[in-house]
Amino acid sequence: MTTQATSITTGNPSMSKIFTDSSTDDVWSGNVLTDSIAGQSIGILIPNSTLSFAQAEYEAGCMAWRLQNAQSLQVSVRGWGVKSGQNCMSEAGISPVRVAPNDILTVYPLPVDGTAQKSNVLAWVTTTKGTELFKGLAVADNTATALVTAVNGQGLGDAFFNSTLQRLSVQCEDGCTLDSIQIIDEMGGVVFTAQGNVRGASTPAAKSNEYNLDLARLAINIGKGWSFKVITVSE
Repeated sequence: MTTQATSITTGNPSMSKIFTDSSTDDVWSGNVLTDSIAGQSIGILIPNSTLSFAQAEYEAGCMAWRLQNAQSLQVSVRGWGVKSGQNCMSEAGISPVRVAPNDILTVYPLPVDGTAQKSNVLAWVTTTKGTELFKGLAVADNTATALVTAVNGQGLGDAFFNSTLQRLSVQCEDGCTLDSIQIIDEMGGVVFTAQGNVRGASTPAAKSNEYNLDLARLAINIGKGWSFKVITVSE
């Protein structure tokens, strides 16, 4: 498996710390970031501190991150990384969260797909049953491709049957354009679609460094056998 350098600079208006790791691609497990000076996890280093921003970076591809309690596994905040050197504080704000002593920062990176006209994609999917990270590997250009949960490979209808879809946030690999997303019912019909974009500070047309599409205030009731698909165009 491949690895890449990752980091998260996080804190509040009074202080901040840098946490780093050499992270394995396509997994959460083992990718625990530690302080660049003391080598401690965030819960040990700054317990009870309040975080109001997080600037996460990876080398190449795409990356999700989360602040998680190592004992209860409860996630208190999550977000996207950006390619190293493309961070902007205007996008780094998070809802204020207090660090618990058992909290850890973990990341889920994906590399740039090495095959022409194929891309890797991540998506945070939030429903009334919770939030899960979805992924698509080697997504072929101009082909509607279903994403599945990063941890156990379930489709949208299996993971979130009988819930209401509330938010979608999609991050494609560097340079990749998200043409559109589709929510597909069990009969193959398109229930909902939305157009995406490219991202990244080096691309003039980009609207965000962090995401290709971010949809809030959705109200889509998910049925059994439904799927969440993306259509992409590689760089």
